Amino acid sequence: MPNKIEDILRKSTIPTDANALPGRDTPIKVSGVHAVNNEPFMRKPNGNEADIVLGMGCFWGAERKLWNTPGVVVTSVGYAGGSTKNATYEEVCSGQTGHSEVVHVIFDTSIITLEGVLSVFWENHDPTQGMRQGNDIGSQYRSVIYPTREQDIPRIEASKNTYQKELLGAGHGMITTEIEPLDVYYFAEEYHQQYLHKNPNGYCGLNGTGVSCPIGLGV
Repeated sequence: MPNKIEDILRKSTIPTDANALPGRDTPIKVSGVHAVNNEPFMRKPNGNEADIVLGMGCFWGAERKLWNTPGVVVTSVGYAGGSTKNATYEEVCSGQTGHSEVVHVIFDTSIITLEGVLSVFWENHDPTQGMRQGNDIGSQYRSVIYPTREQDIPRIEASKNTYQKELLGAGHGMITTEIEPLDVYYFAEEYHQQYLHKNPNGYCGLNGTGVSCPIGLGV
């Protein structure tokens, strides 16, 4: 039986495709309706909308922070960045899927820019912690940005570089955030969707560094 240190090391290492759990072809069934604003969350952006997938630790608190951001139309939580098809929460928690807990964000670009969404992302977690976020340890809690459009990557890298300067000036370390084009986004189970709306006293480990991001909502 592995000891605690071995368990932490295993969960903090992203498995190869060959070593990851195989998963299944059948997607997890969800209602597709946001519990807070009744917006459909399984759709693609339309009109003035755009989207992005963000991971900033436990997805419960991250989703609440983002659905309360002015200009964000709808959110959902899921798994991305790993190898296991249609992974379950228990499988992700095992550290054997490679997935991060993430929030899919659809936002209205006439109200908030991509930089504005990223500013919420940077300020509300510690992007320097590698395979953890506070007391939540494991690859599923790593900081990630998965853009749905490759043309957004230069803007994301620019925001990272700007925030990195602020962090260094405040005595923090280097950003470890993974920035890669989105491969596949798998919806998490229904009970995870808008979890802190359904469970107001539930766990929320969201905690930033206290360093403000100079990329404001008007940029």
